[in-house]
Formats: sequence, structure tokens, C-alpha cells
Amino acid sequence: MHRTFVALNSDPLKTRLDLIYRQANDHITLVKAYAAYARKLKLDISRQLKMFDDLAKNFSDITSKPRYKSSLFETDGNLDEDVLRQFEKEVKDRVKFARLLIAESKENYDNQLKIQKLKDTIFAVRELLGKAKKNGAFASSIAAKTIPKSLHCLAMRLVGERISHPEKYKEDLPKSEFEDPDLYHYAIFSDNVIAVSVVVRSVVKNAEEPWKHVFHVVTDRMNLAAMKVWFKMRPVEGGAHVEVRALEDYKFMNSAYVPVLRQIESAKQRFYLEHKMENATKDGSNMKFRYLQHMSMLNHLRFYLPEMYPKLHKILFLDDDVVVQKDLTGLWKIDLSGKVNGAVETCFGSFHRLSQYLNFSHPLIRERFNPKACAWAYGMNIFDLDAWRREKCTETYHSWQNLNVDRALWKSGTLPPGLITFYSLTKSLDKSWHVLGLGYNPSISMDVINNAAVIHYNGNMKPWLDIAMNQYKNLWTKYVDNDMEFLQTCNFGV
Repeated sequence: MHRTFVALNSDPLKTRLDLIYRQANDHITLVKAYAAYARKLKLDISRQLKMFDDLAKNFSDITSKPRYKSSLFETDGNLDEDVLRQFEKEVKDRVKFARLLIAESKENYDNQLKIQKLKDTIFAVRELLGKAKKNGAFASSIAAKTIPKSLHCLAMRLVGERISHPEKYKEDLPKSEFEDPDLYHYAIFSDNVIAVSVVVRSVVKNAEEPWKHVFHVVTDRMNLAAMKVWFKMRPVEGGAHVEVRALEDYKFMNSAYVPVLRQIESAKQRFYLEHKMENATKDGSNMKFRYLQHMSMLNHLRFYLPEMYPKLHKILFLDDDVVVQKDLTGLWKIDLSGKVNGAVETCFGSFHRLSQYLNFSHPLIRERFNPKACAWAYGMNIFDLDAWRREKCTETYHSWQNLNVDRALWKSGTLPPGLITFYSLTKSLDKSWHVLGLGYNPSISMDVINNAAVIHYNGNMKPWLDIAMNQYKNLWTKYVDNDMEFLQTCNFGV
């Protein structure tokens, strides 16, 4: 009886009101979802966002209207059908408008969502690519600094040859040509036998008068025997002259005179006295020690050319990763206008300016140098040694190297101190004399390369390494002396 009474006394309009109210709430949720999508996608549709927000608000505001509130939601009696009909009409109008707005926006939102997902994917791929490039650069750096097995084999074979046949490799007396200022003199400082041989061979093969060319090769004590045996077994063609000496033969290269050596010895003493071997990777001073420890004095030897060759007036400095393609005697005929260094400038646009190599936040650098001044290339430099002595460039180098004991003025390398030492003392040469980048840049024009007197494999991808760029490698390998028996024994991949 009770159930029948409830059923008979229930208002069917309330069921209808519940359905209308539920429909309104569903559409409120829907328009809020689209508004959230729009905000997430950061679409430039502020008008639509406002419409969605207003629409959601309007749905909610309907139930707050006094007329509907008192007649439909707060009454205990029967509902007023006319008021319910009006409420239903307003809800349906808003539902219709919401559906139209959603239909218009849905395709755009779907496309924008796909675009955003694609952007997210691209960003993730770029992140992975960036990490891969860093890892590749690190691996490339390791490969560049590691002695290839074939090169190590060659050095051992050459030393073994000297041990087996000491009578063939007696020390020669110095030639008068080594100090003749009327000849064309080259300085090559390296511990890489095959690289030095290619530099010398490429110069000689392209020289019009090879017998007038003198090569001063300096290496370390470890590679001295191998270097001497090579040039004994494979004499330079055309009557050119080669002098091979060890870095240790130059007695002035000691810590009392050379700041870099003094800094290395000082760092070693601090390192071992403090007994911090276990913290070597954490302690800043130990990091500096490891940096100094691995500095090659062969690289810094270039700042002592006037003392090494006191009777010469001019000398051409060549790195061991260059190849000469034309006769270079024209370099000695260039008027350097009283300057010390003749070099090819490397700046273009804002790149390779002094600001990239020196710390211009330091007052000593900021006050004395122009950050926009053009940098130049080390690796093929004609030096006027008389002007060098007159300008006291080695003393300048020493003073700045002493100031940079904490690496506050520049980080590493020989180019930054070179830019300082020869600041305002460098004459710009025509760019065809020296083309750089064959050790890192795959996009150099072959016309530019073929027109160059000297090409330079600066960068990690040296031509004697497996990571060398194939399009440039043959320019180096054609000067390799493939008839040398030890090259075949040591499996040189040339």
C-alpha cells in the first residue's frame, strides 16, 4: 500500500527535470574538456576559449535563476510544468549552441593535437640527436687523441730497424744548409712519423726548386729514433734537406725559462704533496693538473722559433696535419710590412673573433684587446724572425702565460696565446694560401680546396684515422710513401 501511494503521489515532471539537469551537466563537462584542450595546445583562439568558459558558466547559472530555483529545485510540492518547459527550452538552446561550437572546433582541435604530438616527438628526437652528437664528439675526440695501432706499429718497426742495423744509422754532422738564411726553411713539430713524411713529401713534390728547401723537424725523445730512421730509409726527393732533432736538445726549454713547464712542475708538486689521488676527479686543482700534464710542449715550441734558429731571418711554420698542393716560395717574397706573423684570417660574420677565444670579462683582456678583432689560423704561418726579435714576442708570450696560471684569461690551446702575442703584429694573407676545416667540415667546396696552396685537416677527423672524411682523404693519401715496406707490414689503411 505504501509503494502504491508513493507511486501515485510522485511527480513525473521531476524525472523529466532530472534528465534535463543531467544533460546540462554532461555538456558542462564536455565544454570544459574542450576548453582544457585549447589551453593545453596553447591555441591562439582566445575568443573561442571565452565562449567555452561562458557557455559552461551559463549552464551552471540556469539553475541559479530565482524563478527556476524556487519553482523547480527548492519546492516540496509539484513542479510547475510551464516553468519546467521554459527551463528545458533554455537548456536545449545552450546544448544546441554547445554542439555547434564543438562541431566547428573538433577538427581544428584534433589537427592541433596531432601537430602538438608531432612537435613533442620532434623535440624528443632532437634531444636524442643532441645527446648522440655529444657522445659522437666525445668518441671522436678520444679517437683523435689515441695513437692508432698502425702508427704505433710503424714507430716500433723503425726503432727495431735501428737496433738491428746500428751501422746504417750513425749520426750525421750538421749541414751548412740548416743555417743558410738564403734557403727556404720550414718548422714542423710533431710526434707523428707518417704525418710529418706527408707534409715534407707534399712540399717537395710541388716545389719548383726542391734543393733549396730545408725542413726542421722536432719531435720528442720517444719518437726521435723512428723519425730519423724514416728519413734515412726514405730520403727526401729532389735534394731537399731534413734536420731531425728532439725537443730535449734545446737546453733553454726548462722550467726556469718556460712558464708552461714551470706550471706543470708546480702542479705536480702540489698534486703529490697533498695526497689527493683518490679525489682527482673532484678536486679543482687536480683537474688543472691533469690539464697541464697532458699539454704537449711540442705545441708550445712554436713560441721559441727565433731562439731555435738564431741565424735565420724567416721561417714557415707548418702543422703536421696539412698537405701542400703548390709551390710555397712566394710566401717568403710577401712584404709583411714590419709585421711578425703572416697568416690567413678565419673570421666571417661574427664567427672566429677574439671574443670566442679570450675571456673578455677579465679586466686585463677587456682593457687591451678588441673583442671584434679577427682571429687567424695557426698551422701555416710565415714568421719574420728579425721582427719577432725586435718586438720581443717571446717575452710577451711569457708574461701572458704567467698571468694565465689559473686559466682565467683563456682556457687551453696555443691559438689564444698566439692571438695575444701577435696582436697587431699579424699581416693577413690571401685565403687561397691556407684552407682549413678538412678535419670537421664536410661542406668545403672542391673548387676552393683545389685552388688552395695548403689544405689543413684541423679538427678530430685526421686523414690517418679511420674516422677521416672520405671525400678529403685521397688528397692526403696520394702523398703517402706507399713503397715504404713498413707501411704494408703495419696494415696502414691508405
